[in-house]
Amino acid sequence: MVGKGVLLECLERDEVTTVLVVNRRPLSIQHEKLVELIHEDFTDVSSISDKLKGYDACFYCMGVSSVGMKEATFSKITFDTVKSFADILYQQNPNIVFNYVSGVGTDSTESGNTMWARVKGKTENYILNKGFKDAYMFRPGAIIPEKGIQSSTAWYNWIYIITRPFFPMMRKMKNITTTIRIGDAMINSVLHPIELKHIENLEINKLASSL
Repeated sequence: MVGKGVLLECLERDEVTTVLVVNRRPLSIQHEKLVELIHEDFTDVSSISDKLKGYDACFYCMGVSSVGMKEATFSKITFDTVKSFADILYQQNPNIVFNYVSGVGTDSTESGNTMWARVKGKTENYILNKGFKDAYMFRPGAIIPEKGIQSSTAWYNWIYIITRPFFPMMRKMKNITTTIRIGDAMINSVLHPIELKHIENLEINKLASSL
């Protein structure tokens, strides 16, 4: 849901000239800016390393729910895949801004009681310490999907159906963001760098509106 929201804003913003999407399956979207690269095994991206050169930013939006997962499995899907991608990207393109979609409540100490928060915190710390030109850890909480976007998590969609009548009011709340704002904030983080590296909904909304 977040990834598609970011993609749509990148395609619409004049400042963005080319978008490379590295994905497991085709998006069925046609656009003059869009280059699509299908790659199934994100634990090994060495075979596509040459195609990652020349970009100004990486918006890493891939993730899964930790519900029902053991820590080893969630860590493999979350930390290992990000580490693999970040390592190859840094080799090819160190002068890049790396934005990672994490989540509100992520544990930067990596030592708390909540499994997913520890793993996300470990992932964030790895990216921040990698040496990229800049990096931002996006920690969205409540998100309103826009432009027809749906979540890949079924029960999220039921919540959105129930709460949809309240969307106009919710959009005015500073602690709620939208898929459009997340996309704009990611683009603006490259154009207008800020000191804060862990960005939650309030700062996402501010960054989205920066000129």
